[in-house]
Amino acid sequence: MKEEVNFFWIRRDLRLTDNAGLYHALKDNQKVIPVFIFDRNILDKLEGKKDARVQFLHQELLKIKEELRAFGSDLLVEHGFPEEVWTKLLEEHAIKSVYTNEDYEPYARERDGKIRKLLENKGCAFHSYKDHVIFEKDEIVKDNGDPYVVYTPYSKKWLASFTRGMTESFPTEEYFDSFYRFQVDSFPSLEIMGFEPCQVNFPSRDIDVSVVDHYGERRDTPSIKGTSRISMHLRFGTVSIRKVTAIAQQRSSSWLNELIWRNFYQMIIWFFPESATNNFREAYDAVKWRNNEDEFQAWCEGRTGYPIVDAGMRELNKTGFMHNRVRMITASFLAKHLLVDWRWGEAYFASKLLDFELASNVGGWQWASGSGCDAAPYFRVFNPELQTKKFDPELKYIRKWVPEYGTTSYPRPIVEHKIARERALSTYKKALKRD
Repeated sequence: MKEEVNFFWIRRDLRLTDNAGLYHALKDNQKVIPVFIFDRNILDKLEGKKDARVQFLHQELLKIKEELRAFGSDLLVEHGFPEEVWTKLLEEHAIKSVYTNEDYEPYARERDGKIRKLLENKGCAFHSYKDHVIFEKDEIVKDNGDPYVVYTPYSKKWLASFTRGMTESFPTEEYFDSFYRFQVDSFPSLEIMGFEPCQVNFPSRDIDVSVVDHYGERRDTPSIKGTSRISMHLRFGTVSIRKVTAIAQQRSSSWLNELIWRNFYQMIIWFFPESATNNFREAYDAVKWRNNEDEFQAWCEGRTGYPIVDAGMRELNKTGFMHNRVRMITASFLAKHLLVDWRWGEAYFASKLLDFELASNVGGWQWASGSGCDAAPYFRVFNPELQTKKFDPELKYIRKWVPEYGTTSYPRPIVEHKIARERALSTYKKALKRD
């Protein structure tokens, strides 16, 4: 007779310490087998054979596997479609319960609904916990229960509701004896999954508190290390949101503010899953995008003739990262100067950003285009030249990424700012029926 076990399903929480779902699994008086599934529903849609994020997942899972083996356990890693994988696991093991952490994105909710039904039909319980946000779902809502769609009142209630206890660590290490003792040699290689290794420098998961301490005054300067670069680790859960929030709460209100924005967008994607692909403000459906493919390609490749825009796109293409201030500038330029549908830009960022997180990416793009909740007004059109003078006055960032700037080999501007601005305002006014 098979020994009854629990499973802990790792997804976007790649750590054994301070992990909410894992903590509850280990405390359930049942041996726990950790499993990760390289989900083909996601991987098969990725373009190209080189994707640094898949490589990052692969290397972090190998680290977890080593940690588990140090005390006699192991990590089960599967590659396939989740329903098929769980059907196989149910046949191979006597599973009592499956534990995991919540994921609020539309696909994840659909997937978890199917797996929950599959498990319950076999008499297995499915438990999920809050782990990658401080407040989830309807924990921060208006007094009448409606979700906030404007950031400022949301953030005020977030701060009013926050207590230090919310950043206390889950002491998972006290229960590591509850891991099932086993060893498995199979671990799908990148090549087996259809990918190839790529050269990339991943940001450190260690938080530089000196950066945090000066975040407020340095965050908008792209030529210096003025931001934490922790977003990739928050996205994949290689660091705990509780740890990060505790540091922010102690050292930087402006950095904490950014974490609350992330929480806000997670709440928005939960209440309004359709906003992942649709304008939050339906009136913007009437905007007539030009969608010039040649101009879009020039934007993608960083050859628009606007150096701050081109520097940002080249940094993204080369490193998988773009400074947040420059993300706003490049997004505004695409949506308003070129009148290219924000969804084109959102998809391009999604394909390139190491820290891609659907809720924040969609939220940021709809903010820039004016179509999102609490978005920049339609008439705000960033002037790339003024943005450069304000945030890169010595052109250090531009010269790093656009070395040919100032020479005859650098392209002329793809569009004149004044003309582009007037065209954008006219297009938006017409769509929104504004005078």
